[in-house]
Amino acid sequence: MRGGENTDLFDPKTQMDSDFSRHGSSSEGDFGFAFNDSNFSDRLLRIEIMGNPSDSRSDVEGCTSIADWARHRKRRREDIKKESVTISDIVACPEEQILTDEQPDMDGCPGGDNLDDEGEAMIEESLSGSDEEDTTSEPSWGMDCSKVVRVIELHISSPILAAKSPFFYKLFSNGMRESEQRHVTLRINASEEAALMELLNFMYSNVVSVATAPALLDVLMAADKFEVASCMRYCSRLLRNMPMTPESALLYLELPSSVLMAKAVQPLTDAAKQFLAARYKDITKFQEEVMSLPLAGIEATLSSDDLQIASEDAVYDFILKWARAQYPSLEERREILGSRLALSIRFPFMTCRKLKKVLTCSDFDHEIASKLVLEALFFKAEAPHRQRSLAAEESASVNRRLIERAYKYRPVKVVEFELPRPQCVVYLDLKREECAGLFPSGRVYSQAFHLGGQGFFLSAHCNMDQQSSFHCFGLFLGMQEKGSVSFGVDYEFSARSKPSEEFISKYKGNYTFTGGKAVGYRNLFGIPWTSFIAEDSLYFINGILHLRAELTIKRSTDPPPQ
Repeated sequence: MRGGENTDLFDPKTQMDSDFSRHGSSSEGDFGFAFNDSNFSDRLLRIEIMGNPSDSRSDVEGCTSIADWARHRKRRREDIKKESVTISDIVACPEEQILTDEQPDMDGCPGGDNLDDEGEAMIEESLSGSDEEDTTSEPSWGMDCSKVVRVIELHISSPILAAKSPFFYKLFSNGMRESEQRHVTLRINASEEAALMELLNFMYSNVVSVATAPALLDVLMAADKFEVASCMRYCSRLLRNMPMTPESALLYLELPSSVLMAKAVQPLTDAAKQFLAARYKDITKFQEEVMSLPLAGIEATLSSDDLQIASEDAVYDFILKWARAQYPSLEERREILGSRLALSIRFPFMTCRKLKKVLTCSDFDHEIASKLVLEALFFKAEAPHRQRSLAAEESASVNRRLIERAYKYRPVKVVEFELPRPQCVVYLDLKREECAGLFPSGRVYSQAFHLGGQGFFLSAHCNMDQQSSFHCFGLFLGMQEKGSVSFGVDYEFSARSKPSEEFISKYKGNYTFTGGKAVGYRNLFGIPWTSFIAEDSLYFINGILHLRAELTIKRSTDPPPQ
């Protein structure tokens, strides 16, 4: 094993993932009986607790929630930054944190026989006068922090620790003088004591005794310092099995940037993303709460394929609103939108009208906006089977910009003509499961499209036929309500049908629209719902219902449709 690899020689990962239990694991690799027992140890670990006794509380004492833990840890980080004397950090420079024992060699007893092996697991040493006199002083992260306020000595087995931790492996095998010393000294802050003891116990027994989220987070951070990846995975698994809150989920999202071994906490981070995506699935119900989320929370929420939102246009509008509120500086906002938030917008599923607005939006760098819009238009121009192929290729990646969400308003593809008269051809695809979900009285709407300056939409219904004798599939064309404008439109509904799989006309008509009105046919296919939705239905091709609507603005001299 190379010292730089974050792996364990006896890695319980496979066992944990297949047969995990918080209270224990298989007896294989369980050396709990040897913890702090001189009979099974070859070294003595001296742990020097730094700081005033008033600092000796662990991070979790007084922390009743994840939010308390995060606030406490943030204060500690801020205090450490204010130190006038640099305190060596085991993550940054582990070699400086390990002290070769220059003190008398425990009365020269190689087996540590002068220690009370049958007594307490942790042996505290009294300190000399000057340190004891300082115990009543105010807490300080200055010079006083360099004082040893307490010492714990433990019998350890170097093979067991080295098997679990590359940190200890390097320590015991680097050929340096400290690797030959029987006594090894570590210095830690008082607040890290409880977590380190849990970590050492885990390295022997593969279990921890703490059961609260704040305590587990402390152990996880200690495991990261000492490169015990198996303990990080163990704590992550326990945290994933606990009830999650928005506060804890946001904290877990920050872990990869806070630890050295980010891969070990990735499952926990993924679970946090899933929790936020599920909680804010319908962001319209939590607008105020979602608007206050940090960047990582917004990215997690908008990563969902199941986001219940009207359209991708609405996602774009929401992101702009959030970015303007969180980043008042235009330069900073452009950076965040271009490098981070643009990845959360699925531009190929935006309407062409909105894509035009992206090109002129000052919040986006023009070069980036042009590239995104061009990619979206190229995707829209692809044949449906090619679009599905591209989406399938991307489905396994982190970037899911070619995956269609479960929009409230279904996307459409529109072809527009200006001559010889204003006309548009609209394509709407519905999945079999979407149609099945309409029974007995549901309806699904398309995104808006435009003709002659007016907005229109399609709506598919499950309704009763005109005689109310059975359920059937209906298709309707509606005009968005805009004042009292009215004009005539010729329209034709078609659908692909087996065996030719070509579009076959199903209904023609004309109608003089006024705002808010809709027209269509209650039984588009002239068959009962059960026949329409059946496995051998003529109208579902590879599980997709392909619909087409042709709209033409009617002139007063036009003859009625045949």
